[in-house]
Amino acid sequence: MRKVKVISVVGARPNFIKIAPLHNEFLKYSSRFDHFICHTGQHFDWNMSTVFFKDLKLPEPRFYLGVGGGSHAQQTAGIMIEFEKVMVREEPDLVIVVGDVNSTLACSITSAKLNTKVAHVEAGLRSFDNTMPEEINRKITDAVADYLFVSEPSGLTHLKEEGVSDDRVFYVGNIMIDTLISYQSTIDQSTILEELKLTHENYILITFHRPSNVDHQEGLTELIVFLNYLAKDMPIVFPIHPRTRSNIEKFGLAEKLSGNIVLTEPVGYIDFIALEKNARLVITDSGGIQEETTYLAIPCITVRENTERPITVDVGTNILGGTDFARIKIYADEILSGKIKKGQIPKLWDGQVAQRIVSIIDKLLD
Repeated sequence: MRKVKVISVVGARPNFIKIAPLHNEFLKYSSRFDHFICHTGQHFDWNMSTVFFKDLKLPEPRFYLGVGGGSHAQQTAGIMIEFEKVMVREEPDLVIVVGDVNSTLACSITSAKLNTKVAHVEAGLRSFDNTMPEEINRKITDAVADYLFVSEPSGLTHLKEEGVSDDRVFYVGNIMIDTLISYQSTIDQSTILEELKLTHENYILITFHRPSNVDHQEGLTELIVFLNYLAKDMPIVFPIHPRTRSNIEKFGLAEKLSGNIVLTEPVGYIDFIALEKNARLVITDSGGIQEETTYLAIPCITVRENTERPITVDVGTNILGGTDFARIKIYADEILSGKIKKGQIPKLWDGQVAQRIVSIIDKLLD
């Protein structure tokens, strides 16, 4: 039997976390599949990219496109041009894309135009906010993908409403949780708390990177005022995204940060989950962090008006706080005073998602 060639695409932090368990599962089928990783270079900073390969014990990518930054159009076009070269040369049987970043969009379109099967892991998520580039990426990727692997029930509903035939859709669960479960013992050995002089449940973890929150001086100033308020009573750990750091410096806001706010470079996967797991509260505008905190039963406030991951609010520990910091302050004060939302782990967030996906692919490409 001819071996099936599969290329999985990664470009940004969440992609690495989702591809790691898939790669490990494909290794168990080595007589059936040749699985290769293509890194587009979308995140080219060491702390945003390469360190995750080390943490997750991923092999060096077979293909590295080296596209780097630029506007959305420049980055997407650059990835398409370079990925097409890989596709023409390698002629894979299947391309796997994950999540909703520009790499996901670019490689799904390129593959589809070359009549290569595309699988989208984490399909069907919708924020219904087209001002988010990720929402455009999700919709287009789902429109061209042949196989759609869904992480939560809302994804099934959205795809059905969009007319996607049931035979293309597979409810498999959340693959990010596979990685979290498999690295629990390593996470527990992290020394990041000692390095930052933190103690269990005695600090708040913050992440912000979305343009709506960090690209405008007025909004970023409001964020810093809010953080300074929280920092009066408890240390704040802020692994700072390059975009956020650049804007803080551009707007001259660095000197306004409280001394009780610990700014760090972006940290690797193991250390970051350790910070999440031991925090009293997490405040973020990230998608994946909503899911990780739900699994870890850590209170989370998401500073957005919408979420494409409603199960984290309906079932998990996430609170959709909006972008009014007066309201977010109320939520934070309630949590810090002990009024904590009790959540549950959603269905199929069980560490077996990669196994289900590879098993389905094995049958689909029979």
